[in-house]
Amino acid sequence: MNNSKDITKVRLHDGIVGLLNIGSILLASEFGLNWIYVAVAVAVLQILSPLTKFCPVYTILNKLMPDTTPMQNG
Repeated sequence: MNNSKDITKVRLHDGIVGLLNIGSILLASEFGLNWIYVAVAVAVLQILSPLTKFCPVYTILNKLMPDTTPMQNG
């Protein structure tokens, strides 16, 4: 993974996942704990992705960035 576009893809993934977590926590603090389930779902997917090779964010990024190395390509 020496390609700078691959590094950009990893950074985009990390940023999107981080925004989902922070957004979920902010929504939960403002509108009720039901929003925390978004953060829980993201965490479960992150924990399982090394085993299942499935990540929705990478699936989308792989389609949007076809000239990069496919990541989590189960």
